[in-house]
Amino acid sequence: MNRLLIMCMWVFCAIASNGAGHLSVTFGPQTGAISLTNPCLVVDASDDALIGNVAKMFISDYELVTGHSPLLSKKMSKGCNIVFGTVKSKHIKKLASKGMLDIQDLQTGFERFLITNVGDNVLVVAGSDPRGAAYGLLTLSEKIGVSPWYWWADVPVDKHDNIYVKADYVSDSPSVRYRGIFINDEDWGLYEWSAKNFEPETGSIGPKTYRKVCELLLRLKCNMLAPAMHLCSHTFYSHPENKVIADEYGIMITTSHCEPLLFNNLSSYEWRSERDGEWDYGTNRQTIYDKLDSRVKEASPYENIYTMGLRGLHDEGMRGNYSMDDRVKLLEQAVADQREILSRHINLPIDSIPQILVPYKEVQQVYEHGMNVPEHITLVWPDDNYGYMKMLSNPAEQARPGGSGVYYHISYLGVPHDYLWLSTTPPMLMYEEMKKAYDTGANRYWLLNVGDIKPMELSMQLFFEMAWDFNKFTYNNVNDYQADFLAGIFGEEYRGEFQRILDEYYRLAWSRKPEHMGWEREWDVPEFTGLKNTEYSFENYNDAQKRLADYGAIYGLTEGIMNNLSDSLKPAFYEMIGYPVMASAQMNRKFLMAQLNQELAGKGEFGKANWAGEQSIAAYNDLERLTDDYNNLLGGKWKHMMSIPKGVCALYQEMPKVSISQGLREEVDLTPDYREYRLDSCRYVPVNSFAAFKADDSHTVRLLKGIGFDWEVLQLGEVTQPNADASSLDGFRVDYELPAIDADSVKVIVYTVPRFPIYKGADTSFGISVDNASPRVINYIPVEQSQQWKDNVIRNSMISEETFAIDRSDVSHRLSITCGAPGLMVQRILIDWGGLKKTYVGPSNPSDM
Repeated sequence: MNRLLIMCMWVFCAIASNGAGHLSVTFGPQTGAISLTNPCLVVDASDDALIGNVAKMFISDYELVTGHSPLLSKKMSKGCNIVFGTVKSKHIKKLASKGMLDIQDLQTGFERFLITNVGDNVLVVAGSDPRGAAYGLLTLSEKIGVSPWYWWADVPVDKHDNIYVKADYVSDSPSVRYRGIFINDEDWGLYEWSAKNFEPETGSIGPKTYRKVCELLLRLKCNMLAPAMHLCSHTFYSHPENKVIADEYGIMITTSHCEPLLFNNLSSYEWRSERDGEWDYGTNRQTIYDKLDSRVKEASPYENIYTMGLRGLHDEGMRGNYSMDDRVKLLEQAVADQREILSRHINLPIDSIPQILVPYKEVQQVYEHGMNVPEHITLVWPDDNYGYMKMLSNPAEQARPGGSGVYYHISYLGVPHDYLWLSTTPPMLMYEEMKKAYDTGANRYWLLNVGDIKPMELSMQLFFEMAWDFNKFTYNNVNDYQADFLAGIFGEEYRGEFQRILDEYYRLAWSRKPEHMGWEREWDVPEFTGLKNTEYSFENYNDAQKRLADYGAIYGLTEGIMNNLSDSLKPAFYEMIGYPVMASAQMNRKFLMAQLNQELAGKGEFGKANWAGEQSIAAYNDLERLTDDYNNLLGGKWKHMMSIPKGVCALYQEMPKVSISQGLREEVDLTPDYREYRLDSCRYVPVNSFAAFKADDSHTVRLLKGIGFDWEVLQLGEVTQPNADASSLDGFRVDYELPAIDADSVKVIVYTVPRFPIYKGADTSFGISVDNASPRVINYIPVEQSQQWKDNVIRNSMISEETFAIDRSDVSHRLSITCGAPGLMVQRILIDWGGLKKTYVGPSNPSDM
């Protein structure tokens, strides 16, 4: 299938899902289409400034495709065949008044657009507001072949002489009102690239970088940015032109949970303790008040979303030795003062000014202790930094006029270990967590922590597609989205291979992210610090061998595709998928081969140990080569962008210890030996093999592909469904049939996907029963920063074990999993009666061997 036909089909399918009507773009004549060969674009000079700015972007895009630059006119005249503007444009209103254009749909909602043919030779792109209009024209840019990632991921633009458009399309309002990114932990990527490569004249992330960031956000149909705020970077407001640039692209400025009223207290440019005193609202209220007042005065001419409340300096807890009651009073006072500041400088009713409160870390404790939050402030619920939503709106909070939103991470610096390097959050996990947030009313504000932006392209693309049109996605299609996206760029013939690569890439990182393969933890007790051997086993169940083989397979598949691509496509491929896949494979090879070296040396098998050690060193060297290749792409465009970030105290980027002695090198055959794969006195129970389930009409039972150790989990219910009784076998449950077991007791080991109670007072209960015994109920309420929480998030699993007496004379047995709190996801079940051998997360399905 040729790329033109693929593109035209994709255009129709993609656009039809968000709104009503059709939009078809071809590069040859089609019946009823308007030719956009040598077009003239007309705008109203009195329309919003964003209209003129986006018109210039489209002109540049059109030139990238055709080599010709369209004319831009302020007046309607013969030959002007693209009319662009908001519903306030005199040109749009004139067409509507003549009955040639129906703009009724644009009178309701926000950020909506229409693209439609008018007569035989005019295309109208109109918006309900400036951003809506911008999204409409940039949608057209994308359909003629200019990807939102044309600059940031170097997606090439195919050349065409002619463009034809047939359209009668009206978009819906976005699913989520405010959508954007937080640039964070930028020290090792974006900052280095900006300061040393892209804008060395600034020496930091500055106006030139933010112009490119804001352009990307607008093209992704985002509308807000939380700027970089680490100590290495210049603060956003230290360059006055930054806020002007954001406004030129229609991008609102928001800030992280620790930057009240757009104020970055981490930077000495804004707050200096020796000059300003302690950041303690109880003892230094007036100084803090004056700082915030000055910032709002400066920023108030522009659109912003204001973070309310107070934390400590940067990501610290609140300063001062206060009781919880006093902390509640102090935060309430701070919010009242902040609203007073906003009212003074912004000529709008206070409840119409966008404001958020983020119950992050210790602020959650204050909020749960009874803090009164004005009802028009949006509550922004954070995940636990590892992709699991900590709490969501209860029924009373769902009724608040301010609504709620989410703050979600695909990059993080903190305990138990950073993951700043690669994006390995599976699409299914992201969707499942966002779905329960969206279903409980979190549709006001979605902020994604993206680290350095690169190489997070695929995760960003998915997240903001969901934010734009959440109902486009389902449990059945979300895992295919990224492969479809890549196939649209690199060729339909690779779709199946892309799906296999991505499935394996995310699955292998599910049990252990590449950044965590050193088996170290940060900011922890000594027994957990320092590089260690992994817990993957070379002795049992082909555990480590299969991991190496699986990574080797996708490395080879990825490398093979890249070698077959045209030179113009290779940089984009390497940035979005080639480097992440191949580098993660080598990170695993580095540590697993170092482990094998140590194990073999300990057995006195020095020749084999030497070979394994050299393999580890080779993997380390290949990681350096892959990273250098990234930084030298396109003549060094991304030089200094890619590194293996060390964070504050991580060691995984280092070479682990290996022992190489004088003597022979003897290669070790690490091909998984499936003939030796036997489960003696234990059993693997596939989650999809349940014999029966009991559920009423209010509960769902699903198998979700794209998550879990075996890439399929059993989901019992969703969080919006009613609770059941986990202690009863008469309630919501699934049953598995087991054969005769020659033992008097069995241990049942159930691996579930981590989760928090949906809100305070809820639970996470489920039960385990064998042969109709009373279910043993597990109701784990995670405590963030606890040892068990750390164990759970770093391996993406909670492990529950229960032992049951059985009758060895029975010819069969029944295992039951009961569900109390809907939303349970079971990813692996093992039965052990004395023979289970040690591995990291247990043996995998024998049928997959």
